Amino acid sequence: MSFRAKEHEINTQEYVTISPSGFNVDDLHRIARDRRLVRLSDDARRGIRESRRVVDDLLSQDAIVYGITTGVGDNSKIRISPEESAQLQLSLVRSHASGVGDYLSAVETRAVMAVMVRNLSLGYSGIREEVVNLLLGMVNEDVIPRVPRKGSLGYLSYQAHIALVLIGEGEACVDGSEVSGAEALKRRRLRPVVLQAKEGLSLLNGTCDMVALGGLAVHDALSLLKTADIAGAVSVEGLRGNVSAFDARIGAVKKHEGVGATAENLRTLLHGSSLEEEDSQRKVQDALSLRSIPQVHGATKDMIRFVKSVIEDEMNSATDNPLIFAEDEMSLSSSNCHGESVAMALDMLAIALTELSSISERRTFRLTSAHHSGLPPFLSPNPGTDSGYMIPQYTAAALVSDNKRLAQPASVDSIPSAAGQEDHVSMGTSAALKSLEIIENVSYVLAIEFLCACQAVEFISSEPIGRGVSAAHDTVRAVVPKLERDRQVHKDIDSIHSLIVGEELITAVERVTGELRGL
Repeated sequence: MSFRAKEHEINTQEYVTISPSGFNVDDLHRIARDRRLVRLSDDARRGIRESRRVVDDLLSQDAIVYGITTGVGDNSKIRISPEESAQLQLSLVRSHASGVGDYLSAVETRAVMAVMVRNLSLGYSGIREEVVNLLLGMVNEDVIPRVPRKGSLGYLSYQAHIALVLIGEGEACVDGSEVSGAEALKRRRLRPVVLQAKEGLSLLNGTCDMVALGGLAVHDALSLLKTADIAGAVSVEGLRGNVSAFDARIGAVKKHEGVGATAENLRTLLHGSSLEEEDSQRKVQDALSLRSIPQVHGATKDMIRFVKSVIEDEMNSATDNPLIFAEDEMSLSSSNCHGESVAMALDMLAIALTELSSISERRTFRLTSAHHSGLPPFLSPNPGTDSGYMIPQYTAAALVSDNKRLAQPASVDSIPSAAGQEDHVSMGTSAALKSLEIIENVSYVLAIEFLCACQAVEFISSEPIGRGVSAAHDTVRAVVPKLERDRQVHKDIDSIHSLIVGEELITAVERVTGELRGL
């Protein structure tokens, strides 16, 4: 499940306008998940028309232009006539739709289509306005092409399966049923297009798939940053931690913005707790999984801030090949379709989120270990006969181990393709896919920490607890009662997980504390 990924009716209350002035992760979220309608600004439309005029002029001049009057990939040395160019575009779409495996979700497919529109709207692709209009229509009318998840080196595959529906081929989902692409368009009173020169290549090219999935991952990661701080605060409360580790003076001399932001969140969440009072019996310092929450969560914040900037830079970049420069009346072959920047950034995202899950699981370990916590074994009121929360920690450990495997960089791998013409690729789509899988795992690891930390708080019920901790505890308890005897724990984990992915937990806490710092 993705964050706020429940299917809603199309939201007509507010348009997202795509214009040359900018596009960001929040815009993508509103289109893909909130299902806002999309429209192009007038200046974006002018840019599209101008770039198409240049393509028509190049055709009339019989100029040699990659993908227009030549083949593609290693076939680029083969010259084709202007008359053959339309057939080339159709062949490109059909042949490049070679993905395999399970399909992207509706949210993910909408995201890819939205980024395709964004890429084409910049006016460097030479595509006709009517083709972009049909793609917009598919987004707004919720025609969802069936797009296999696997088979992309960083471009081409996802967009090809989407482009099939544009020409009335392939398959798509409409109103929950899978139909042919032609039938899907017909049901929404949309007409397929007949591709002309350059258009098949423009639809397929660029970094749209990795940017779309990466943008969703970044949005979800931002939510997890606050969620992790809240979980950490509840654990500190349950383990009677030493809050002096979160003193503002400590963050002030560590010159990383995320450290100070995290410590500030922890102070806010724990305000009102008895932990703020001096206690000679309290540990001088806690284990690193508690004491270094600002340093580890903060490092993750700093990394995700960087990743967000890379994704948004790419969202606002022309990533086609070739690029059409209307002001100069020319075409230039490019490698802007290479997604190395995005691939590296998403690998960094995977590493940062894996660390977020790793330190969370260590806190869960301490909560469930009587040797470290001073609490009943596995947080059970009936240790011996009952296992309590022994096994949820196993689950968290398994998920963290999976994350460590998934955090291995994708961008350092490359396999030559197209007979060696494309002899270095980014693997950025793979980096995006594994980041989304890691996010899912992290959200479950945090759900398990909440499960255990809230149970730990039950054993200190006579002590005042922080206002943010109290709000989080009450929100969890609204769906998961405290553990008295063993029960089916997986249902409790799922219930808390739903609070996390629906961002209900953050909302409930911020209602009490005010807005927490994200980055």
